[in-house]
Amino acid sequence: MANSYEPPRPDYRIDGFEAATERTEDDFFSVTLSDDMLVPLAEHHSADGRDTYLLLYDRTAIWDIPGTAEYVTLHITRDTAQRTFDFAHERHPVIPLAQNWLIRQGCPAESAELSKNHGPRPADVLTARLEDMLRANPDDRYTVLDHSTDNPCSFDFGIEVSTLVHDSHPASAHTPYRVFLEETTKDFRSYTVREGAFPTAEAADTWVRERSTPLPLAPAPDGAVSLRAEAARARSTVNSGGLAVPPAAVVPPRSASAAPARVRRSAP
Repeated sequence: MANSYEPPRPDYRIDGFEAATERTEDDFFSVTLSDDMLVPLAEHHSADGRDTYLLLYDRTAIWDIPGTAEYVTLHITRDTAQRTFDFAHERHPVIPLAQNWLIRQGCPAESAELSKNHGPRPADVLTARLEDMLRANPDDRYTVLDHSTDNPCSFDFGIEVSTLVHDSHPASAHTPYRVFLEETTKDFRSYTVREGAFPTAEAADTWVRERSTPLPLAPAPDGAVSLRAEAARARSTVNSGGLAVPPAAVVPPRSASAAPARVRRSAP
């Protein structure tokens, strides 16, 4: 009988260390309770043994509150003299935002890149450029206000993640609320990211819920994209919504043996 593939568990490197406080111990236990369902996508361990950075895909998110983000980041810090550890963690709707958090915590940018990437690929130049913008987030340009992940766990449907941010860039003053819409094709070969522009958070929220019109697209980054990318921008789809989640395990997008994940609108 062939052995089924089991992804490696996260490498926390805390053997021989104790939590710095009882709160740290309780929080770490809560975050890592189901660590057999946390799939490592990127990791970095500092040479001095003081820091560990992890980007993980949470396969249990599909059974959580509808809309729950599926990526988790951890920054573990150790006091090597006292043999204690502390940690910070965050949940993210998309990989570029998770990478941005790790980099801000001190992780080298190259180490935040995915260690294996056999999942869907960016469908066009615009997708890659928008992801680069989210990953860099220069001068704290984007503040995440809301996000939603819809995951039908089925190859019959595509993947969608919507992330609502406030854009502080002066050029966005008239439409400072932006929806980054990530859509993965149902064959799981490629995905697109598009940026919608709205004058208010309420208008953005209404569009995400109703999808009665095409996404009102923001100007392309730097004002210059190829004609092919511009044509792709105009083909933003309207979400059908309301899909039930079958009781099936999901493995991470952008990683080996990945299966679809989709975005569900979170409860107000």
